[in-house]
Amino acid sequence: MKIGFLQFGPVFGEVEANLRKVRKLIGDTSCDVLVLPELFSTGYTFRNRSELRAVSETVPKGRTVQFLREVSSEKKMAIVGGFPERVGRKVYNASLLCLPGGRFHLYRKKHLYHFEKKLFSVAHDPFEPFPVNGGVKLGLLICFDWIFPEAMRTLSLSGAHIICHSANLVLSYCQDAMITRALENRVFIITANRTGTEKRGRFTHRFTGMSQVVSPEGRILTRADEREEVLSVVRINPRAAKNKNITPLNNIIRDRRKALY
Repeated sequence: MKIGFLQFGPVFGEVEANLRKVRKLIGDTSCDVLVLPELFSTGYTFRNRSELRAVSETVPKGRTVQFLREVSSEKKMAIVGGFPERVGRKVYNASLLCLPGGRFHLYRKKHLYHFEKKLFSVAHDPFEPFPVNGGVKLGLLICFDWIFPEAMRTLSLSGAHIICHSANLVLSYCQDAMITRALENRVFIITANRTGTEKRGRFTHRFTGMSQVVSPEGRILTRADEREEVLSVVRINPRAAKNKNITPLNNIIRDRRKALY
């Protein structure tokens, strides 16, 4: 399989311009799985809930949803990207996995970071991986979900081979910590972060870039720098994520001492 990320700096509130930019950056690229950042079509730094609701979308009729489904079918690839999802009076920080032919799976962020708690609704649906081609399963996480090891462990225990991690990271340590997350779960992790700085009202966010793909052995297969807008793809063997052995006598799933935890 060929998997990768698209790292760029969205312009706040300019949905159509951001979608055009993503299409341009994808260009003629061909791969099996491509991950875009969290809230890639809207930007991140909402000053209040009214601003957020103004650009939130319903599923499946929303503009970003339709865009992801179109690109997935046109490019014949699975694509993951984040957007604000509106359900009645609630707005979720959501991510959509779109598959060729129009099928899609929705994930809602479980662990809200800082002022997100004043903007988004808390999601309660379970962590579950979604099947793509050849029996490969993708798990979805959004940004701050990463800091809770139970989230990725739950996806790993449920059979996920590749974790698609859409992010707007502002803390400095996620990228390095993902090496450990990949090792302790023996999964591939695609972190798609954004670049740039958003200053709106009293809020300023500087995003750390450094999107990357990490192997089940904890190797960084590709990593962007902090500022570049780039699409990067690597070739992997997803069967490597099915091997949970650390040594011939140590298996990270079977060796767990569940009665003691």
